[in-house]
Amino acid sequence: MQSYLIEAIKKQCEQQTGNLALVGEKNTFSYHELGCALEQTSAQLATLPGKTIALALDNSPLWAVLDLSCLAARKISIPLPFFFSSEQIAHSIRDAGIDSILTDQPELYRKILEENGIKIKKTLVQCFYAQDITEFRLDDLPRKILPAGTVKVTYTSGTTGHPKGVCLSVEALYQVAHSLLLATKGSSNDNHVSVLPLSTLLENLAGLYVPLMAGACCHLLPLVSVGLSGSSSLDVQKMLGVLIAHQATTTILTPQLLHAQVAAIEAGHPSPKQLRFVAIGGASVSERLLQRAAQLGIPVFEGYGLSECASVVSLNTEIDRCIGSVGKPLTHIQLKFTTEGEILVQGATLLGYTGGEEYPPNTYWPTGDIGYLDANGYLHLTGRKKNIFITSFGRNVSPEWVERELTLHPAIAQAAVFGEARPYNVALIVPRGNTPEIIAAVNSAITEANLVLPDYAQVKYWLLATAPFLPQNGQLTANGRLKRDAIWAHYQAAIETLYA
Repeated sequence: MQSYLIEAIKKQCEQQTGNLALVGEKNTFSYHELGCALEQTSAQLATLPGKTIALALDNSPLWAVLDLSCLAARKISIPLPFFFSSEQIAHSIRDAGIDSILTDQPELYRKILEENGIKIKKTLVQCFYAQDITEFRLDDLPRKILPAGTVKVTYTSGTTGHPKGVCLSVEALYQVAHSLLLATKGSSNDNHVSVLPLSTLLENLAGLYVPLMAGACCHLLPLVSVGLSGSSSLDVQKMLGVLIAHQATTTILTPQLLHAQVAAIEAGHPSPKQLRFVAIGGASVSERLLQRAAQLGIPVFEGYGLSECASVVSLNTEIDRCIGSVGKPLTHIQLKFTTEGEILVQGATLLGYTGGEEYPPNTYWPTGDIGYLDANGYLHLTGRKKNIFITSFGRNVSPEWVERELTLHPAIAQAAVFGEARPYNVALIVPRGNTPEIIAAVNSAITEANLVLPDYAQVKYWLLATAPFLPQNGQLTANGRLKRDAIWAHYQAAIETLYA
């Protein structure tokens, strides 16, 4: 299986020849040209000293060629997310013992390296297919011993502290990509349009490897061109326009991007009619949003995964679909559950973390997520193990469970529930507006939610949040998870008054 991923893509390069494989703004590759590019670029990368190569580039066909060529050259690729802070990038560079950085943003990365005391041994300009890329060869970084078989290190942003480097094998990447190819019925007729950064493992794997294994066309445009700028600024009309112009059949969205697209289409923006499979991941999706998307004819399929399991664990599909679940486990996955309900996953798990011990193969990975399989085999998530709080009456409450019930109501955009060591639970609410009618609707929403919740999980009082929970104010992760510690720190005094 060591070469299956590259071999599967090279097979398409031989069979599809003249069909388009990669489409971008600066260059385009047919499958024949992609095969030639992989051969030439992997030979070029093989001459670079060291084993670890960081990719710090915007979305483009060249990103894809470099990433795949690292696999072919048996180099370890480390994609650096564009939304990381300077400190997080510097930590990742040191943590993985990176030898070289390939970037299309040389001034930015030179500044990051200098500010964080990382020495540059040599700066070169490498030419890959008529496109100049800056290579920074780094000096005096301690060598890191990564788990045997590591071909990719993906960094998870988490909610606090330094990002963690997850070491993955080509076997794990291939297993997940192959299972996704079967689950999504990928074919050479597909046009996949990437609107998420390729530096995120989900887009890298499901938005690049899977379409290429199917012989499909990947449209890899700069993030600004698809409506994304910075870590969270969005031009949803531009994004929808790109999906329409490139006749996208598949794409991957976060819940926030789906919500923005649904709202724009409801307001009258044309809908991408060619879409057949829109995968949603990264954070919990409200059932109401999925229902609104379905009413507009948007084929949305929610899934679940984590970097430690090479991205995707389960997925709803055209054949097996249950709204409110995260789908059935992929074909290579086996699940178990602890007595607490924590989900344990076997199949395509990590080799280990950077700087840590290797993780034994063929064992079950503790995900930290609480959930269950229903009678029909669909996986349901009820919350994060670490987020569960215990009331003063000794009852365990998963705040995500309560928050999902609250945000099913159209008046509530976001909710954060607290109640650790307290006799009752309280909620911070971000409503969809601030009119008296909306506030009254929030009260009704909480009443309705309490009717379906047991008494220990019900919300007794609520507060109006002063602003939405966003990545910009540090209260939301890039993939849409609440940063509960940050929200608590900001609102603690106000919440305490509800218990006075």
